[in-house]
Amino acid sequence: MLRIELSHRFGDFALDVDITAGDGITMLFGPSGAGKSTIAKAVGGLLQTDQAYVQLGERVLADTSKLLWLKPHMRRIGYVFQEPRLFPHLSVRGNLLYGAGHDTDLARIADLLDIAPLLTRRPAGLSGGEAARVALGRALLSAPSLLILDEPLAALDARRKADILPYLERLRDHANVPMLYITHALDEVARLGSTLVLLQNGKVARSGSVKDVLSDPDAVPVLGPRMAGAMLEGHVVRHVDGLTELEVSGGLVWVPGTAGAVDTKIRLRVMAQDVIVGTQKPQGLSALNILPAKVVSLHRGDGPGALVVLQSGTDRLLARITQRSLDEMSLAPGDAVYGILKTVSVGPTDVFAGLD
Repeated sequence: MLRIELSHRFGDFALDVDITAGDGITMLFGPSGAGKSTIAKAVGGLLQTDQAYVQLGERVLADTSKLLWLKPHMRRIGYVFQEPRLFPHLSVRGNLLYGAGHDTDLARIADLLDIAPLLTRRPAGLSGGEAARVALGRALLSAPSLLILDEPLAALDARRKADILPYLERLRDHANVPMLYITHALDEVARLGSTLVLLQNGKVARSGSVKDVLSDPDAVPVLGPRMAGAMLEGHVVRHVDGLTELEVSGGLVWVPGTAGAVDTKIRLRVMAQDVIVGTQKPQGLSALNILPAKVVSLHRGDGPGALVVLQSGTDRLLARITQRSLDEMSLAPGDAVYGILKTVSVGPTDVFAGLD
C-alpha cells in the first residue's frame, strides 16, 4: 500500500493531493504542469514539500508534522528517468551492479529484461531501447520497495517504445515491486496500469482502477474528448481469417490480428468515437461487433457532441455522438440499445495482455 499526502506551493501553482494505491502500477496522468513529476520527486525524497505524509507498506518515509523526512538513499526507491543516465565508463554489468546489494539477482533480472547478451558492452554501443532496459534493470537490482518511472518511454520513438512495453508488462507481472508511473500516453495507462490517478491543476481529479476511471464520463475533461474511451476485459476464444474473437462480459468481439493464445486474458480499449448506438439490433451491416447494452447516463457537451454511457454486461462503454442524434433517437437512461463497434477501428495498440 502506498499513501501520499502532499501540499506544496511554487509561486502561483499549488499542489494538494491525497492518493492511496495498492500493488501493481499506479499511473499518474495529466497535462503538463499538473504536478506529476513534483509528486514523484517528493515520494522519492528529491524534493521536500511544505507538508508531506508518505507511507510505503509499514514504513513511513515522510511526515512533516513530526519533522520526519528520510533522505533518498534511505527510502529504498528505484528511480527511472526519461533518459537512461548510464555511466559511460562502465560496462552494462557494471551499470547494473552499481548501487546493488550483495545478494543481487543479476541473472534473473538480466533474463527478465533480455539483457544478458549485453553485459560486456558499454552504453555507447546500445540502442535506445537496450539502454532503457538496462536502466530498468539497474533500478530493480537496488532491491527497491517501490519503483518510480518518470515518463520512461517519452524519449523513445514509436518502434522502440513498442519494443519496451512488453518488458514493462513482465516487470508488472513478475518483479513483485509496486510502481509509480508518470505518463502522458493513454495507451501506456490502459496497457500497464492497475490504478489511475488523474491530475489537474495540482489536484486529484479522479482516482480508482484504470477500468473504472477510463469509463467515467466525469474524467473526460482531463482525458480530452478525442481520447475518451473505455476498457473491456475478456479472454481469447479463437483465431479465424486473420481475426481474433474475444469473449467479454457483454458478448463476443472480433479484433484484427492474433491477440494472444486461446484463453489468454485480454484488455481491449474501445474509443468513444468508434462506438455507434442503435435502438434496434442492426441487420445487414458490415460491423461484426454488436453488443447489447443499456443507457446509464447522457452527457451533453458545450459543442455539438454528447457522451452516452452504456452498460454492457459488467463493462461500461462510452459512445461519442452528436446532440442531434441524441435528440432524434430520444435516448434516456434505462433504454435498451446496442453498442456497435467496427472491427477495423481497433488498432494494435488497443489490444494487450490483461492483468491476472
